Amino acid sequence: MKKNKIAISFALLAAGLYALNIPIAKILLEGIGPTMMASFLYLGAGIGLFIVGKVVYISGLRKDKKRLTKKELPFTIAMVALDIAAPIFLMVGITITTSANASLLNNFEIVATSLIALLFFHETVSKKLWSAIILITVASIILGFEGKNSFVLNKGSLFVLMATICWGVENNCTRMLSNKDTVEIVTIKGIFSGLGSLLVALVIGESIPEFVDIIKVLLLGFIAYGLSIHFYILAQKDLGAAKTSSFYSVAPFLGVAFSMIILKESPDLKFYIALGIMMVSTILMIGDTIYLQHDHDHVHIHDHLHRHGDFEHRHPHEHHHAHLHTHGETMENHGHPIEEWTDHDHHQY
Repeated sequence: MKKNKIAISFALLAAGLYALNIPIAKILLEGIGPTMMASFLYLGAGIGLFIVGKVVYISGLRKDKKRLTKKELPFTIAMVALDIAAPIFLMVGITITTSANASLLNNFEIVATSLIALLFFHETVSKKLWSAIILITVASIILGFEGKNSFVLNKGSLFVLMATICWGVENNCTRMLSNKDTVEIVTIKGIFSGLGSLLVALVIGESIPEFVDIIKVLLLGFIAYGLSIHFYILAQKDLGAAKTSSFYSVAPFLGVAFSMIILKESPDLKFYIALGIMMVSTILMIGDTIYLQHDHDHVHIHDHLHRHGDFEHRHPHEHHHAHLHTHGETMENHGHPIEEWTDHDHHQY
């Protein structure tokens, strides 16, 4: 239980840090192209975590951890490619739609992450989580259309949704790397994705920002992407991709709050309807995740009497019992029910 509480704290911290991204990025986008912005955000994440990792390692606080190998290369390449596309889509979307709208639509990342986790990695998706996924989808559809012409797509929202789908796939790629050194993962993710976006920006003709603006974006990238991703991966180690996303789902609401405070935005009625639906879906997801997090590790110590010839003596034995629990319904996984393991020493990755 203690591990899960720490993991949940990491997921919530990751959400809070990322929530700063959209409203502040919208301000900085006034003088920087969207692709160039995406580039320096990720470069800030990669460079920042690289420096932090070196400082911690030199200080002796960080021990050597598992490094990435050739076995993880396909997932690493996919992670980098998706992290080139996703922030570009998001930055383009932010320039077209409101910051609050973009923040709330980020919840669709949970739908993409959970469905991919179910289909390809056979993670459990309960009835409550299915209900939440449906509600998020409905809210996203409401936000995805213009208010005056109900069947005209909001292009900004469409770009944000494309970003969330990319990140949903990327979350599950990162999931396959989460038992490795998180600092190395974020460094690779940030630097290579940032350089890829920079190349795209130069090809399409975006200009290099002013030095002061570059520093601002690098700093935002370090906080909102670097530290956020670092804590997100730490949370995934014990919660899994789908459950980490459920706690991370508070990020859009924090983003909405920051947008209203920082940018003084006043969303329309359509937005508040979607906000209400999203809040219900988030309550369902968090409640479902907490319900599943039961750790039972009972220790029994007893003696065994042994006889060796004419001598008798006792040996104390300590047994740790891990219990397998099913919660309500089960789902089929290759013909076998998926059940919730609660062994303290068992990790999904």
